[in-house]
Amino acid sequence: MNILQTIPQEYISAIAGGIGGVVTAWFTQRVLNKRGMFTYFVNHQRVGMSTEDAIFGTVAVTWNGNPVSNLYLSTIELKNESMNDYENVVVRAYTDDTRLLTEQSQIIDTPNILQWSEGYKKELHVEAGVPLSDIQWAIYQGQREYIVPIMNRGQAIRLTYLNSSKSVDSPRIWLVVTQKGVKLKFRVPQNHIIGVPQAQAALSGVLIGVVALIALVWQFSDPWVVGIVSLTYGLIAQVPGAYAIKLMRRFREAIGG
Repeated sequence: MNILQTIPQEYISAIAGGIGGVVTAWFTQRVLNKRGMFTYFVNHQRVGMSTEDAIFGTVAVTWNGNPVSNLYLSTIELKNESMNDYENVVVRAYTDDTRLLTEQSQIIDTPNILQWSEGYKKELHVEAGVPLSDIQWAIYQGQREYIVPIMNRGQAIRLTYLNSSKSVDSPRIWLVVTQKGVKLKFRVPQNHIIGVPQAQAALSGVLIGVVALIALVWQFSDPWVVGIVSLTYGLIAQVPGAYAIKLMRRFREAIGG
């Protein structure tokens, strides 16, 4: 005799429901407690370069009347890719081969700008009428530190620096995020489709296409129908792939609250 036949049906339902609830709770906690992930990318655009050329003559670039060899406009975007919200996130930008000049900061999709951290302000503090010391100038031109009051899931900030590279190569500027439980990852700038990175949308679209192809082969015996539909889908595969990823994001956010 099957042992399950000796157990009342309502008990089996209760046990199954309990196991399902435990699995759901475990999955939810795994999602909510997943380590935070911040990503950032940097884009450099050359503004001007001072040079001496026998044919074209002398080209001189200045900033506020001061000559500079290479002038760049560097834009950095930092995004909270995790499902967690964070408070008082400390973000430090630093470089070893360029001089940071002026800056512009923005919390994207808001009118707010970023403020320097209190520690950074103290490092640069001088009394009225007293110029910055050489050490303070080195700090100012080599790094900046900000405090982000709230970094919600999906939130992004943008930092833009006018800077003067010390060599003919493009400047190198990095970020450091000081926040417990957060991992920072550099990523190469990517093209987006409906707000989704193109590579991710393409991969998702291919997976959807494989499933659709199996369904087509199962339903239609005419190879011309399968071929034409597959070809048409291949031309727009990235679009449904992007929508699928956005749908998954919404589902994940719904679980995370």
